[in-house]
Parts: sequence; C-alpha cells; structure tokens
Amino acid sequence: MQRVETTTLVRAAGDTVPPPFSAGEIFTQIRLTSLIALFMLIAAALYLYGVHRLRQRGDTWATGRTVAFLAGGLGSIAAVTVTGIEAYDTTLLSVHMIQHMVLSMVGPIFLALGAPVTLALRTLPKPGRKIVLAVVHSRFATVLTFPLVAFAIFIANPFVLYFTGLYRATLEHAWLHEFIHVHFIVTGCLFFWPLLGLDPLPNRWPYPARALLMVLSVPFHTVLGLTIMQSRTLLGGDWYPNLHLSWMDPFDDQVTAGGVLWAGGELVSVTMLGILVLQWVKQSEREAKRIDRALDRAEAEQAAAAPTAPPAVPAATPGASKITNEAGPALPRTDAE
Repeated sequence: MQRVETTTLVRAAGDTVPPPFSAGEIFTQIRLTSLIALFMLIAAALYLYGVHRLRQRGDTWATGRTVAFLAGGLGSIAAVTVTGIEAYDTTLLSVHMIQHMVLSMVGPIFLALGAPVTLALRTLPKPGRKIVLAVVHSRFATVLTFPLVAFAIFIANPFVLYFTGLYRATLEHAWLHEFIHVHFIVTGCLFFWPLLGLDPLPNRWPYPARALLMVLSVPFHTVLGLTIMQSRTLLGGDWYPNLHLSWMDPFDDQVTAGGVLWAGGELVSVTMLGILVLQWVKQSEREAKRIDRALDRAEAEQAAAAPTAPPAVPAATPGASKITNEAGPALPRTDAE
C-alpha cells in the first residue's frame, strides 16, 4: 500500500522516471497484494463451489453464467487492478480512465449476468437463503437498487470525483485510491444489476423502461468526456507535471483520457443495450411458450369435461322399406281409412 506514496516522492524529485506505458508493461508488472485481489479470489472460489454443489446433486447451471462471472466480471476487474494498468493508474490519467470504465461498467455488467444471487439461493441451506433474501429485499437495498436512484448515483459519481479535490486526494493516499476502486464497482453493480441482471431483485422495471434508462445514460458520458478533453485545467492539479514524464505531456494525456471516457461510454452503452434487447426477445419467446402451454392445458381440460353424446340412431334406407313391403301382401284400403 506504500507504493504510490513512495514513488510519488521519488518521481517528484525527478530521480526516477517510469518507462513509457506499453503492452509489455501491463504483463510484466503483476501485483497480487491488493485487497481487491483477495476479494476476487474469495468470490471466484465461492462461485465455483456453488456450481460444484449444484452439479453434485444433479442440477444444471448454465456455463455461460459461469464464464460471464469469472472471465467477464472478475477477469476484467483483475485486468485493471493487478496488472501494469494498476501500476500506471496514478501516472497517466488515460490509464486511470480505462480502469474507471472497466470497474464501473464492464465488470459489473458481467457480474450481473453471472447471477450469483440465484446461485446462492439454489445452494445455500435454508437459514442462509433466508439471510440472502432478507438482505436483497431489505428497505436499504430496495432504495439503492431503485433504477432512478441507482441512475443518479452512477451519473453523479464521476462528476463529483473529477471536479472536486477528491481526485487529487486519491492520488496522494493509497487507501482512498483503493476505496475509489471498490466504489466504482459497487456503483456500477447498483446501476446494472436491476437492468441486466438475472437475479430476483426488487424494483424490476419492464424492458422498455430499462432500455430508455440506458439510452439516457449515454449523453452524460459524452458530456463528461468532452468537458475533460476541452479543459485547460489539469485534473489533479500539479500532480502529473511533477512526475516529469519526458515521454508524455499531461495535457495531451488528458485529451486522450476524455476521449477514452467519451468513446468507451458510448461503446459500452450500445453493447449493454444490445444485451438488454436480446434478453427482451428471449423473455418474449418464453412468455409466448408459456401462454401456448396454458392454452393447450385449457383445451385438454375442456375436452375431458365435455358430456358424452348418446349414440346416433341410423336413418332408414330404401332397402328397409322394400323389405317391409315384401313381408306380406298389402291390405286393401277402405272408405273408413
């Protein structure tokens, strides 16, 4: 946890300048000592144990959910918190912005698609299930996961961070820097879980309303990205100039950071909108099949309850009339008849 503070003093003095950021630096500066890394290992172990428990008793669990949670969710978070991206997140604003996008948008989307709450409800004993349901449906969780509340928190979060002294404080204090990482993940989950998640959560809006909320989130990322690109004031004050990076101009890097936020926000928003539409189509197909099965059962019940009709009497045929006439001579008609 002393890495940021120690290197800050050395770099500010100009004694040591980190090498230019590159793909090689991402893979050669792996650090597994953060609390987030520990939490991810615990989350992955618990998830895999739950899937193992289900399969042991003969139940199935979609492989896609496991891949989404482990590779897409935890994997993307690990890619920006234990690699060289994390090592440069206080050196380059553009790298920090990539980290921001992944922690607040990409990771939470895949975590939601992994349906960990559903997995817990299917594997935990009855007391554990009661605890999970009590937390999920508590008043506190109901308020935080209400889509408009989660939307407001999600949108306001970056504006408060970058346009107050909070961002500079995260650069100076490692513990606050780590806390902001967790904050990004939590706020992203609060926003995306009720919209894209598969878990039984309160405040589940219909699909058209969810799609509208996602569309409304796009302009805010555009405005924030353009504001950062056009600003002539450096985020973090003199932090980046004091690093004395000969291979990167802080103002150019800030323009790149704003572009990452702008383009990345639109790309992720369009992607999640596509996921939502796909879920909408699948839900409509399931609903149509359910209605068809209900109609088939109703028709079968009506057919079983209908009264049995008596056998029909066959109609007389010309042949039968002929037999009757041939049975004996016809009697003569009288006037009385």
